[in-house]
Amino acid sequence: MTQWLIPPPEIPSLPVVGERRRYGVRRILCVGQNYADHAREMGADPARPAPFFFSKPAMALVTDGDDPAFPSLTGNLHHEVELVLALGEGAEILGWAVGCDLTRRDLQAEAKAKGRPWDAAKGFDQSAPCGALTLGSGPEPSSAIRLAVNGEQRQSARLSDMIWAPHEIVEQAARLWDLGPGDLIFTGTPAGVGPVQTGDGVEAVIEGLSPLSFILGPPRS
Repeated sequence: MTQWLIPPPEIPSLPVVGERRRYGVRRILCVGQNYADHAREMGADPARPAPFFFSKPAMALVTDGDDPAFPSLTGNLHHEVELVLALGEGAEILGWAVGCDLTRRDLQAEAKAKGRPWDAAKGFDQSAPCGALTLGSGPEPSSAIRLAVNGEQRQSARLSDMIWAPHEIVEQAARLWDLGPGDLIFTGTPAGVGPVQTGDGVEAVIEGLSPLSFILGPPRS
């Protein structure tokens, strides 16, 4: 029997709609600028280059209706609603969820300007709120994806607006990683990203999936 110097941490997991079982999460991969309108608002060319990826640690997940805290060292925290893929055996898409990629935009801009990694801007604690996982074939490409802050709509698009479709994203990611059970992929966000403050209520919706909502809490002491 293995003896631990320090007990290993609990495995991050997502609830599954209609199930008592949970989906254990191994890692989180994210696709950048996968909607042409968002690529434009971020100053990039929305042509169809190969997708690029960044990552968040599994412990960045916020689930089960919990509220993330406002992170430290940022004055410009942004929301980004995203379709999330959950992979199973053989890197098949097992389930689908609504996620929100929280981003320290000021730290990201500084990292970009200096050619540095985005880890502190994207992979901080509680930076990946995610709704319950829906198993099966997933939402239709025509499904709406929306996000509102305090009842005011900020982001609105269709999944068909993605530059790279879900199965294409998995194919591209599989060229870089040995994908399998426990891998989540955030598939990019449409235009309309913007700031959120402590106390703001965020509601993220994709037609056909369990919605995601949270209130941004105060910074942790």
